[in-house]
Amino acid sequence: MSQLLPFSQRTDIRVLGSILVIGAVFVSRAVKNAWKARKLPPGPMGVPLLGNLLQLLGDKPWNVFDDLHRKYGDIVHLDLAGEHWVIISNHKIACDLLDRRASIYSDRARSIVAGELLCGGMIFGFTQHNEIWKRMRRGAHEALNNQKVRDYFPFQERESVLLISQFLKSPNLAREHFSRAAVSLVISIMYGRPPLLDSHDPDIVRINEFTHRTFQAMVPGAFLVEFLTWMEHLPRWMTPWRRWAEGHFKQDSKLFERLFGEVKDRVDAGDETSSVAATLIQDQEKLGLSSHEAAWVAASLYSAGSDTSAAQMEWFILAMVLFPSVQSRAQSELDRVVGRDRMPTFADYQHLPYIRALVKELLRWRSINPFSIPHRLCQDDWYEGRWLPKDTICVVNIWALNRDKAVYGEDADELLPERHLDADGQLPGPFFEDTKDENHHAFGFGRRICSGRHVANNSMFMQIACLLWAFDFALAPEADGKLPSVDDVEDSTGTVRPKSFPCAITPRHVDVEGIVAQTKELLGF
Repeated sequence: MSQLLPFSQRTDIRVLGSILVIGAVFVSRAVKNAWKARKLPPGPMGVPLLGNLLQLLGDKPWNVFDDLHRKYGDIVHLDLAGEHWVIISNHKIACDLLDRRASIYSDRARSIVAGELLCGGMIFGFTQHNEIWKRMRRGAHEALNNQKVRDYFPFQERESVLLISQFLKSPNLAREHFSRAAVSLVISIMYGRPPLLDSHDPDIVRINEFTHRTFQAMVPGAFLVEFLTWMEHLPRWMTPWRRWAEGHFKQDSKLFERLFGEVKDRVDAGDETSSVAATLIQDQEKLGLSSHEAAWVAASLYSAGSDTSAAQMEWFILAMVLFPSVQSRAQSELDRVVGRDRMPTFADYQHLPYIRALVKELLRWRSINPFSIPHRLCQDDWYEGRWLPKDTICVVNIWALNRDKAVYGEDADELLPERHLDADGQLPGPFFEDTKDENHHAFGFGRRICSGRHVANNSMFMQIACLLWAFDFALAPEADGKLPSVDDVEDSTGTVRPKSFPCAITPRHVDVEGIVAQTKELLGF
């Protein structure tokens, strides 16, 4: 037949056939994608081009997530300028996806301003899944594993004594005291430095400014370029955020490399003081880290642990005022185990199960991070009949998970340390499935779980034990009996903390000041 047709006609038929085949493929894909789109998790309608983006540009994104949870359920789909996002507000779903399917849910979304420009891809908590991230994560785990953190007990005991000493002098400056203690402790653990008595030290001021900038830049909606990615191709003169971020990265790199270099000089001179930087220097070849990468591992851990731990301790003060029975039971345990003639130490750790349970419960009841750093799905996935497309950004509503009444009971909104204890009043291990020995989700999921969680738990234990050994916490007379609200919060630094309120902090017995002075003298400061 083809031989009977002119060449031009045969060519036309082939072209037409190709067009029909290509058209069929496009139609098939369009039908398939339309079918898949109907299988996305439920979510609100958006506006053209921007989708649901405008809904996230408010003051407190976690309130938006909470509203979406109530309206649409445990997993909600959002269209953010063409990018798929899902908000997960259920314990089982979060663990099924981010823990049990961690191999495909452990990547990070691109963080153009905070991750790539402001931190040069060197803050491994924000870094996408690549070889740099693997090396830096391995270094962090090497320096902060559950055995290594015991080397930092002396730092944590020392800072807790200093904290009590400062509260004795000026009990009305709780935020300032917690901030100094957090910064001093983290810089001691990271760089082996002596206690910081002046929170206005120039290096500390610069590192705190770096931390503040980074957390602010990470807040969803802080920079439109994160959603309208075409903006990164605009001319440099039209992108002040690029100039701002790159300028700070150059300055911050010099600072962190200098701090790391100072530790290297001390290690080379025979100094055996334990620190994260010293561990990274000693194991640098084994870990395959460059000096630049190792310097930024320490910087990453510093930024993750300073402001966050201070904010969490502010929630402790509020909790003691709101739940005096918890305070009383914790103090009774301290009086029985420690007594009143010395301060608590880590030697008391195993004998203070209620204090350890209080640490877990505080992190569950009021985590300072109400939602997770976003994870990115690296391939198409299906979950309970719902389609999750490749590159979907997954955010966990930590606030909702830690109050899941199906997990924690109808009293999930209450502070009850005993929910973590067995019938004998002991802390046997994880009571709640899939919480990785923590009984809460404050430290994240999968391969992105917080590397510093053991340090954080130990620091909170020691500070809380010392504070409750030394002081009573109550509402100040000037409050006229009006209790502070747990909903009255601020998040100017990217972490959620209670607003300041009038609190009376008084020594529990007359010998507190003398015992603290003796302990300081024994510790050599």
